[in-house]
Amino acid sequence: MYEMMRRKAKGLEQELTEFAAALVRTPSRTLDEGNVAALVDEAMRRLGYDEVSRDDYGNVVGVIFGRESKPTLLLNSHMDTAPAGDLSEWTMDPHSAVVADGRLHGLGAADCKGGLAAQVYAGALLKRALLPFRGNLVVAATVGQEEGHSLGVRKLMQETLPAMEIKPSYAILGDPTDLGLYYGHDGWVELEIYVEGPDPFQIDDAADAVCELIVGHCGSAPRWSREPETLSLRGLHFQEAHGRKRAVLSVERRLLEAEPVEAAITELKQAASMAAKIAGGAGVGVEIRQGTRTCYTGRITEVRHITSAWSINPYDPLVERARDALRAAGVAARVGRWRLGRLGMGTAGDVFVNDFATPAIGYGPGNEEVCHRPNEYLEISKLAGALYGTAVIAQALIGYPVFGWTSEDI
Repeated sequence: MYEMMRRKAKGLEQELTEFAAALVRTPSRTLDEGNVAALVDEAMRRLGYDEVSRDDYGNVVGVIFGRESKPTLLLNSHMDTAPAGDLSEWTMDPHSAVVADGRLHGLGAADCKGGLAAQVYAGALLKRALLPFRGNLVVAATVGQEEGHSLGVRKLMQETLPAMEIKPSYAILGDPTDLGLYYGHDGWVELEIYVEGPDPFQIDDAADAVCELIVGHCGSAPRWSREPETLSLRGLHFQEAHGRKRAVLSVERRLLEAEPVEAAITELKQAASMAAKIAGGAGVGVEIRQGTRTCYTGRITEVRHITSAWSINPYDPLVERARDALRAAGVAARVGRWRLGRLGMGTAGDVFVNDFATPAIGYGPGNEEVCHRPNEYLEISKLAGALYGTAVIAQALIGYPVFGWTSEDI
């Protein structure tokens, strides 16, 4: 069976690479993913998915039905990318999608258009392999991950799939794991610290003192340090209302597993209040940043700027079955966690695990060390490996057991 799947995967590699390159060539900043959504929609229909649709947030959902209503495996990757940043730091156009030296170069190649391409084509590989499916395979390309705090996945799980009478039994994220099986990561929250009072000079001094406090406790000063960021000052601006001046500091803070966000808020408020008091006194408040987001479809929704820490047990049946399947197929099966060295990075795993009690793991071709920085790239061999590995895991989770098959049986 595995030799047959490997041969059919080999036959899809060129087409897979071209599709991944097309995704990279197509800009898709958060909540402006419409052109990439059209590419995914067209590819799923061309590859023979049983059903393809888009919801009113712009998520693209492809379904391959099994013979029974469950279990259901959800493959999920986001369509949006982080900002390109300073273009002078790129040695090529971020959307050039150049394939050279065994790599696909460009913004989003690793995070996570490579993972998206591999998942879309994994569905095609499973159909072409003609292996029996007991449950359903759902491939969802979602919006609003990088700066939308998983709003597309929340919509998918809360409304879109229930309306289709589909309930995922487990989920696999295509975010970059370098072909490891990842089962969780730390979280982060963006907080706004308000320093206010009637005396504008006092507010200036208090705001400076709070800024110095935060900068002094930022976990890693070098931009590309290998030490993970723990606290970061992202911005400072001033407001005035009803005769009172207010300084607003935007701060990001890492959230460790099992650490309540309320504890992080209390800790930061106490420290900021002490710094402001020493500087002459001013009122201090701390809140989670909130705001509205408008999807490319025009839908408007509220978001809170928080990605909670999440994990499942590394010996959870989902991890064990995925690892056993990869090993049986002759694929390395390294188990670990995302490091997420920079604040602002994250996955939708917290939504699946914490909000919808759906076991989730990550398995993607990208390397997180090259994400959210200039000259992002994806190794083509890892892209091909993700295609085969994802299909192998899917067959183990929702397929009927197949014994004694060889390539001559098909």
